[in-house]
Amino acid sequence: MHAFDFTRNQYNSSVLLVHILEQFKNYEGKIVGITGVDLFVPVLTYVVGEAQLDGKAVVVSAFRLDDALYGYPSNPELFIERLTKETVHEVGHTFGLLHCADYRCVMHSSTSGEEIDVKGNSFCAKCETAVKNGCNNNF
Repeated sequence: MHAFDFTRNQYNSSVLLVHILEQFKNYEGKIVGITGVDLFVPVLTYVVGEAQLDGKAVVVSAFRLDDALYGYPSNPELFIERLTKETVHEVGHTFGLLHCADYRCVMHSSTSGEEIDVKGNSFCAKCETAVKNGCNNNF
């Protein structure tokens, strides 16, 4: 596995997803990989996570979720809250959910800790209904 990119000093999340899928190819449930390394996809500077849309695997990075990275005091409760929200968000993609326009929904797109803090930790009514009805990206 060659997920590490020396020019970026980051790990390619898509390559990690493939590796997770290979390791658990016979597993029928959802698979969540959580790492402490910095992730990227080629078109973005960094990502906090990546998931297979309508698939079974996700990878989430805790790297950018701790305020200590930015020179602020570490806040363990906030860190766990952010990690939980982003994990639920990525797992939502495996159920077919796309990004939600409702800023309070856990499926709302977020690119920073502050944006993660604003959104809720659960699905909005629309996203929750979609998951219960077997969402297939049709909303």
